[in-house]
Amino acid sequence: MWCPSVSLSVWANAWLAGVAAPDDVLDSLSQWAPRHSVTAYDSVAAGRTGLPWPDLNHSGAVSLLQTVRTAAGPVGSSPAFGVALPVPGDVRGLPAGTQFQRDAVTTGEAIIIARDPSSAIGLVPDFAYDDMEEEESEFEPEPCALSWTVYSVPGAALPVSLDLGEAEFELRSAVRSAADALGALRAGAAGADVADPRALVEQVLESGRLHRIPEHAPTRALRVLENAAHVDAIITVSSGLIPIGLQSSSEVQIASDALRPLTGVVRSARLAAVDAILHSAWQ
Repeated sequence: MWCPSVSLSVWANAWLAGVAAPDDVLDSLSQWAPRHSVTAYDSVAAGRTGLPWPDLNHSGAVSLLQTVRTAAGPVGSSPAFGVALPVPGDVRGLPAGTQFQRDAVTTGEAIIIARDPSSAIGLVPDFAYDDMEEEESEFEPEPCALSWTVYSVPGAALPVSLDLGEAEFELRSAVRSAADALGALRAGAAGADVADPRALVEQVLESGRLHRIPEHAPTRALRVLENAAHVDAIITVSSGLIPIGLQSSSEVQIASDALRPLTGVVRSARLAAVDAILHSAWQ
């Protein structure tokens, strides 16, 4: 898993479908931060979830589970969860002109819970970090907490399901393109004082393997997630190495242009795989 919204969605969905325990949800969240809290953004969201209002004191991880269970409503035969991975220019699944949409785009992820679109809620996570001493600032900080804000989003529907087969087909081409881009950077960086790009890609991938996926996840969805993570890791590493591995501005522009479309393919593939995992819990 690559973001908290996906972890919470697939595990909470599995719990409500009866194929996972509440502790499984809590364990998945603990991989992201040691503490979790939830608070309502507005009074309507509070009324739909049972969160306190106007008291804005944050509740803990157990209250987060109660919040999503209340928002999901009576147990049905299909998931009430949807994941959004918005970026500027692509806000599929999010209600336009809302604070929820703006905050979700800023964060790059969100959850929509809606069995009835008229009573939908949205959740956006936000990491918190301890104040760091100046001499420690060179190290990647570890989050000390993750806060979830709940929004009322009337009229919002779950994001449209994507075809997993089509997403996998497009991802295969992306894998080849990303591998070619990484190969060019590796050749361009030869002799430069930089780490092996392939080793850097493996480091990025390793961090994502800490997060478990429910056992009911279809094999094809797992394969798509693995390939998408590989392409995403290549994009991440390549973006950092382009200015080092290539000498001219034209080479940099060509490499950047080759990588840019791949991010959209990765996002679509991940959304399709997550949607398949969510539905498989109810089969």
